Amino acid sequence: MGHEVERLALAKGHEVVVTIDNEQEWDERLEQLKTADVAIEFSQPDQAFANISRCFDLHLPIVVGTTAWYDRLDEIKNRCIKEHQSLFYAPNFSIGMNMVFRINKQLAQFAEKYGYAMSLAETHHIHKLDKPSGTAAKLANDIIAESSRYQCWSINEPYPADTLPIEVTREGEVFGIHSVTARSSADRITLTHEAFSREGLAQGALAAAQFLIGKTGVFTMENLFLSK
Repeated sequence: MGHEVERLALAKGHEVVVTIDNEQEWDERLEQLKTADVAIEFSQPDQAFANISRCFDLHLPIVVGTTAWYDRLDEIKNRCIKEHQSLFYAPNFSIGMNMVFRINKQLAQFAEKYGYAMSLAETHHIHKLDKPSGTAAKLANDIIAESSRYQCWSINEPYPADTLPIEVTREGEVFGIHSVTARSSADRITLTHEAFSREGLAQGALAAAQFLIGKTGVFTMENLFLSK
């Protein structure tokens, strides 16, 4: 993702003042980082919190695309607000996927009203570490928020009646496929998003970076969509 963001940023005429891939480069390239207007973070779940904290130390606005670190999200949000920092985070920066997030909420409301059973499935490349993906977790949490039937989600069978099933597949070099299914005795509705490359994620991350400059606070794709 970092390479895709860099490629697209340069293609759009932005300047990439520095890239950082490891601890040594944090030390060697810190002065270059201080000249940046905004940082875009796509790393690993066990590195995201430290990377965000380092950017906050520099009062550098940061866009975060890494997932599976949200157990510390409240800690980061609190620091961001207290210190007037700038944070933009999202489980998925694809504009198309964020349209699906909105439709998914409507589908969940429909399913709740008319008694449809819901389930999810997601497929990613074999290198992806988190299961389910952050995108699938958001889809599931949004369904649960609209449901009296589901209290939690799980990727492990058997699924209790109050548990929303998520089927997880890791194969090949798949960029990401997410499907939401609502089923009744009469019919089935399926909502699917398939990413053909990482370009959509990079486009959204760059749009978020441009949006974040000059702002303080915590922002998500909802803020970006509502901006003029």
